[in-house]
Amino acid sequence: MEKDLSNYRKTYDKDDLLEENTPENPIELFRDWFFVADNDDSVHEANAMNISTIGLDGFPKNRVVLLKKFTWEGFIFYTNYNSEKGKAIFKNPNICLSFFWPALERQIIIKGKAEKLAENLSDGYYESRPDGSKLGAWASNQSEVVSSRKELDERLKEYENEFEGKEIPRPHNWGGFLIKPISIEFWQGRPNRMHDRIRYTLDLEFNWKKERLAP
Repeated sequence: MEKDLSNYRKTYDKDDLLEENTPENPIELFRDWFFVADNDDSVHEANAMNISTIGLDGFPKNRVVLLKKFTWEGFIFYTNYNSEKGKAIFKNPNICLSFFWPALERQIIIKGKAEKLAENLSDGYYESRPDGSKLGAWASNQSEVVSSRKELDERLKEYENEFEGKEIPRPHNWGGFLIKPISIEFWQGRPNRMHDRIRYTLDLEFNWKKERLAP
């Protein structure tokens, strides 16, 4: 099977990204871009982000997860710590996040180091989840091989019965990671493939250095 995609073309002309219009701290620019995306009806799940890790097998792997919070310190998401993703992060905390909002012709690439989130913060978020999501965290041994969909449904039913009428506690193997950025790159599509790329890099004194990259 073969399909030639060489004639696919798109013109990028919605905005620009100039140094004089960017703040000194990249978290401010991330906040501004995220709020624009989150309030644009053409963007679905603005908090969907790709996370790339180096697996225990030595290969990189990408998957999409949901950003649940961002602060001046970094970016937070939640997962099963015993999952393929969780094990990879504990082995090698150097990871990459990326956001792509094609409707806005914008992309953000974040390199950083992941840290296990404090237990009380994971507890706080877990308590805010719907009961169905809480039960799912118990029922799914994420990334492990299962015999069938029926097995998953039966495990979920078991936990529904176990916790019926009770508070559903957070599993100890489920919680958050905080990604502390060391580099954040903002990409804005421009005509003639002359895209704008502004990269912020954290130096040894924890100051952000801002540079323009060739497209």
